[in-house]
Parts: sequence; structure tokens; C-alpha cells
Amino acid sequence: MKTPYEILDVNEQATDGEIKQAYLQKVKQYPPDHHHNLFQQIHNAYQTLKDQKSRLNYALFHYPEADFDALLNQALVSSEALTLSADSFDKLLRASIDDSIFQLSTTHKINNA
Repeated sequence: MKTPYEILDVNEQATDGEIKQAYLQKVKQYPPDHHHNLFQQIHNAYQTLKDQKSRLNYALFHYPEADFDALLNQALVSSEALTLSADSFDKLLRASIDDSIFQLSTTHKINNA
């Protein structure tokens, strides 16, 4: 997801005037009657960054959204192939977070049994 700075195409050191100018330019480029969703993103980005107090609030209290798909892909990347038997796969699907099955180390390989 893009940050308000990326949406308005300004850097984090931009002044109030530069941010307002970038906002007005984006509104001209993407008017609300033709690009409603994009305009809404632009407007929200401007409201987030419009003055020093708003930018400070954003810097202090904004938590970036996690890209869970990317995190999951990164966590599942392994240098060696992982083979699961149908029974082991079924156990993984049925396991809860508290089950000891999640205490497998990354070096442990589940083989077809």
C-alpha cells in the first residue's frame, strides 16, 4: 500500500505549500467525477499531510500495514524441499496454535511415512 507521500508524489521534507500544490495537481489530473476511488485516496493523503501538525501525527501514530502474503511467502521459502505425507498434512490443517506440531524447527524435515 502506498504512503500518503507516495500518493501525492512528494518527499517527507516537503513544505505545506509543496504538498498543497501536489494535491491540486493530482486533483486536476484525477478529477472526482472520473476517478472517484483514486480521488478519494488523493484527498485522504492530503488530509493526512496538509500541515505540520498532521504530518507529525502521521509520523508518530501511523503503523504500516503488514503484507501478510509477502511475509508468508518469505517464511515458507526453504532451501530444501519439504515433503509431507497426506497424514502429516492433515495434522497440520487440524492443529491449533497451542499444539506442539508448531514447535518444529526449520531444520526438521517431515518425510513420507
